[in-house]
Amino acid sequence: MQHMNKSNPAKPLSLICLSIGMLTLTGCASTTIKTTEVVPIVQQHNEIAEELLLDVGIAIFNPGIEEALEQADEDTIVFAEIRNAEARYFPQLMADTIQKSSAWGAVRVVPNNKAAVDVVLQGKILHSDGESMKINMVVKDASGRLWFSKDYQAIASRYSYDDKRKTQADAFQNIYNEISNDMLSYKKSLQNKQILDVRTITELKFAQSFAPETFKKHLSTNAKGQTVISQLPAQNDPMLNRIRQIRERDYLFIDTLQEYYSTFAKDMEQPYWRWRQESYQEVMALRSLDKSSDRRMAVGAATLVAGILSAAKSSNRIVRTSGTATMAAGGYIIKSAIDQDNESKIHVEALQELGDSLEASIEPNVIELEDRSVTLSGTVDNQYKQWREILREIYRIDTTGQVSQ
Repeated sequence: MQHMNKSNPAKPLSLICLSIGMLTLTGCASTTIKTTEVVPIVQQHNEIAEELLLDVGIAIFNPGIEEALEQADEDTIVFAEIRNAEARYFPQLMADTIQKSSAWGAVRVVPNNKAAVDVVLQGKILHSDGESMKINMVVKDASGRLWFSKDYQAIASRYSYDDKRKTQADAFQNIYNEISNDMLSYKKSLQNKQILDVRTITELKFAQSFAPETFKKHLSTNAKGQTVISQLPAQNDPMLNRIRQIRERDYLFIDTLQEYYSTFAKDMEQPYWRWRQESYQEVMALRSLDKSSDRRMAVGAATLVAGILSAAKSSNRIVRTSGTATMAAGGYIIKSAIDQDNESKIHVEALQELGDSLEASIEPNVIELEDRSVTLSGTVDNQYKQWREILREIYRIDTTGQVSQ
């Protein structure tokens, strides 16, 4: 029994040494590899006939806040103010990228997916923290044909936030390039007649929104749930000519919105870049602390248990003293882990402060437009709804000569 008493304490002590050795090795074994490969934008080099140019509308993104909060754990940080700002900022970057492909007609950011455009992009932010970004993109044309629904994601290189390279492309520009390339690839698979039909459907849908009874006979829905042309109106149809004039006014308003989105993106660029830079650093620090804290907590618990067993089972005073020292060491390691966990919370708070600061820096200005002594106010989406009502009023006056009550 004496032999067993002398050998037993050595067993937990060897466990301690092994655990501490593993702690040291684990701290050196983690390696993160990030790609800096650039996805080039595929460009259309052949000239496209004007009637085959499809107009593109990028709707304001869904910020994905509710889903993010539902799926979030205690280590996940979701800033509503950041997401809402990103939902307005990302579409502008997307529009700039698509325009560089030289394959489309007008490319505009639109308040929602109800705008009268040939192709609509609807994005949803799934993740965004400066280190990585993931979005879902759904692309459809006016007929309701789904071009694709796809998740895009990328991880930023640490060089993306180097102060010396501040003028470089967005950290996640590859995502926008890939989406633009996928759109062009799908467009090339369409026949010219399909493209012409899409443009006609866009015009007739816009006409239906103002005069449903007059234009409902021109469109129908097929077995796939897609909109198809039943019959074409005469090109000299006076009602269609009025609709086209109204549509030109709608274009003017949407073009005015482009100035808003462009100005917003420019105002947001610098503070958002800085937030991403600091967020990237905070996320890296937070992850490092979490891993270190978990390891320390595990080793500390093992050490503490080993010390308790060593002191309880041994009748040898020297061994018992060793066990007491082991317990003290285990308690210290656990305390160190708790301290690091508190430090992690400080990083979380720092991110929250950065989020509040960004919200103040990039808050959009209210746009006020006057037409016939009517002022549009509120959110961009609300202004667009008000504008469409004004257009309907103009259309009623042009066709009936009466102002609605």
